[in-house]
Amino acid sequence: MFFERVAVIGVGLIGGSFSLALKEKKLCGHVAGVGRSPANMKLALERGLIDSIEADVAAAVRGADLVMIATPVAQFSPVMKAVETALKPGAIVSDAGSTKRDVVATARAGLGAKIAQFVPAHPIAGAEHSGAAAANAQLFRDRRLVLTPLDENNKQDIETVAALWSALGARVSRMTPEEHDQVFAAVSHLPHLLAYALVNDISKRPNSAQLFSYAAGGFRDFTRVASSHPEMWRDICMANRDDLLHELHLYEKKLKAITQMLETSNAVALEKLFAEARAAREKWLNGDYE
Repeated sequence: MFFERVAVIGVGLIGGSFSLALKEKKLCGHVAGVGRSPANMKLALERGLIDSIEADVAAAVRGADLVMIATPVAQFSPVMKAVETALKPGAIVSDAGSTKRDVVATARAGLGAKIAQFVPAHPIAGAEHSGAAAANAQLFRDRRLVLTPLDENNKQDIETVAALWSALGARVSRMTPEEHDQVFAAVSHLPHLLAYALVNDISKRPNSAQLFSYAAGGFRDFTRVASSHPEMWRDICMANRDDLLHELHLYEKKLKAITQMLETSNAVALEKLFAEARAAREKWLNGDYE
């Protein structure tokens, strides 16, 4: 498995880490990068994440054996259309989008007859920092990678993408786009939304300076993901808003139940909820849900 030319569209945390890992594993010859920020692209080149900066998506894709789309999902429409104009037969296109139903629909519209060359994927390996400066070749090691293959995909292309991510250290699994979006609305999109909401709420209070000055480890741990890229998470929340709203309503019910426990001084019920949550988290940390 060797790709002579790889095009990385969006050389941020994920795209940059992907290209850096490819280089470390000697799985590619030349990595062509394209992105919106000249400063970020210059840094990507200086750090050796890419070998060349291309003027536009089509220029990066032209002649590529593998195309990785790692932009915010709202940018996928023009990107897919540009990819279609330059994509050679036999090349594989994949992505790192955190939502999948919208990405697949956008790919069908943009790639048209070349849709079979697109193998959707989602590396579960984000971090609170972004940009080429945050790229790390070890980012995907022992992290999950979800493939959501299409009926049109060539089986060998699916296996190639799976083998590629395995070579980068990821643990590959497969879902439908619908199942993917439902699962990640609960365990990724909702936690990010809650973290952003809490930090925003504290920051708007008259005594916000005092509150932040006393915030410690618990607040830092709970709100870590609120340092994530706002544009990216805006796009994710809007793209998966129906599943996210469903999870938000379920969480509201849980908060109402906890509110009632406090209002009625039901310490027994509150401790039971805490104990159940702690036991579930310990099982998760121990790998019992793998």
